[in-house]
Amino acid sequence: MKRWKTEGSACRLVASALAFVLIAVVVGRPDIGRAESPSLVSAHFSREGLARVGDYVRNEVATGKIPGAILLIQQHGDPVYFENFGLRDVESKRPMTADTIFRLYSMSKPVTSVAAMMLVDDGKLSLGDPVSKYIPAFADVKVGVEKADQNAQPALVLEPVKRPITIEDLLRHTSGVTYGFYGDSAARKRYANSDLLEGDFDNTLFAERIAKLPLAEQPGTLWDYGHSTDILGRVIEVVSGQSLFQFEKQRLLGPLGMTETAFYVADAAKRPLIAEPLPADRFTRPIAGIVDPTLPRRWESGGAGMVGTTRDYARFAQMLLNGGTLDGRRYLKPETVALMVSDHIGPETKIARDHFYFPGADSGYGLGFAVRTAPLPNAVLPEGEYRWDGVGGTFFFIDPKDDMFTILMMQSPSQRMRIQTELKTVIYQALDK
Repeated sequence: MKRWKTEGSACRLVASALAFVLIAVVVGRPDIGRAESPSLVSAHFSREGLARVGDYVRNEVATGKIPGAILLIQQHGDPVYFENFGLRDVESKRPMTADTIFRLYSMSKPVTSVAAMMLVDDGKLSLGDPVSKYIPAFADVKVGVEKADQNAQPALVLEPVKRPITIEDLLRHTSGVTYGFYGDSAARKRYANSDLLEGDFDNTLFAERIAKLPLAEQPGTLWDYGHSTDILGRVIEVVSGQSLFQFEKQRLLGPLGMTETAFYVADAAKRPLIAEPLPADRFTRPIAGIVDPTLPRRWESGGAGMVGTTRDYARFAQMLLNGGTLDGRRYLKPETVALMVSDHIGPETKIARDHFYFPGADSGYGLGFAVRTAPLPNAVLPEGEYRWDGVGGTFFFIDPKDDMFTILMMQSPSQRMRIQTELKTVIYQALDK
């Protein structure tokens, strides 16, 4: 979208006011549904504050830190800021547009978690169920413990689990299942050096393979970021009798109108819509087993495999913010959403936290989301916010107190954590409270 060069705060204010009109005309209001209940909050965004938000993202592009981005801020069921910045792909010089497709990576996890909780609402799945009820191979899983051998060298010893892995463990990352791309324990090295991600496998074979690997710790003792949500995807398949994508498309994605969300971009005509990182900011190895978002594959990774658009994810976020409904259709019970976005690893659980990936001292973790449990001193970020992000650069957060959510879509792996923190601060400074 064409922008005016401005100087001074007065000019920025005029440009900002005009931008709101132009966004509606040129970009179009995203079809994201409406808030389903009257809001009780009074905080609103100032135009000056939103102008600073846009200036922040625009500067990231202008200084060459990111190729481009899409930012959506929605409050009370309506977008208050929705703009495209920069380029979708610097090599082709294609501009960023509202229909750009992004690799979601771990922003797949909330989608899979919601799908699982729909089955809980159906009475077909229980949080306390052992995973082995649905995947028998997990009945024999062992925990890998490092102990000194006769030469005083660390050796991996397999010990029985003290209790079974449950569905709740998969949702809150306390199963003992880890990833193989960080940490140097003997159990983690087993993941990295296994055949877990080799060949064209499906969720059935993936679950069988991972059940043969040792757990990194006893279930229910440590928040450990890993393949738990991928295993949850297989549980969904067993319970529903469908593939993960078939179930999600029938019960969640299709009804929500998330037409561009899938496990790869199947339509060749849409492949030019895929956003690309800067050439120097691209992964040199597969991430969580995902190589190319255009390649058909049998594995439907519920933890990291999805692609999608801003508009699609906005529909998903608004449904959650509404307490499980959108456009008159219920997807989750309100009490189920409340359960998902409450802390399930608080001090009373005595669950430790792997701080290598844990989302911060001010947060806990629910059933598929990080949950802010207390604001840090002098911070503007609110208690009760829930969120997650993807390693490719995308992130979202939902703030029930202010009846709002924000989605930033970009493909900039090296900049994602810095931008997430800085941009959120600028956004909350734009709220008149």
